[in-house]
Amino acid sequence: MNVTLPSETIFHVIESTIKEYRKFAQKNISKKIQDITIDQGMVLLFLNDHPGLTQKEIAELVFKDNASMTRMINTMVGKKHLKRSINNEDRRRYKIEITTKGKEVLKNLPPIIQQNRNSSLKGITKNELEQLEVILGKIRTNCTKN
Repeated sequence: MNVTLPSETIFHVIESTIKEYRKFAQKNISKKIQDITIDQGMVLLFLNDHPGLTQKEIAELVFKDNASMTRMINTMVGKKHLKRSINNEDRRRYKIEITTKGKEVLKNLPPIIQQNRNSSLKGITKNELEQLEVILGKIRTNCTKN
């Protein structure tokens, strides 16, 4: 049986595109905001819009496993971007809140994200983006069928 090399598949193109975008985006974030990663920025954005999210819910939104999310939150608490305390309603869970320092990051992050998106999507039409979204949705559906 002859198998196509991974580098010759659409999945390789998708993966390499994501990696290049993340490098590009991180470089631009780091120019203006010190000591924050893309993923940490996403955590702040999600918590800002949905303050009651649990650690598990945040992990799902940023595509991280629970152990990685725990490490990330520990790091963000250490950097004083987040505060973690006992949740009085459910003592098995922590309450995760954005600190003043985290809110400062949130003031500067959205314009950088928008510029990253605009730059990376330059020359791509709305129709092309819609087609890409449909195609990727079909691939995701095929992968999640039982």
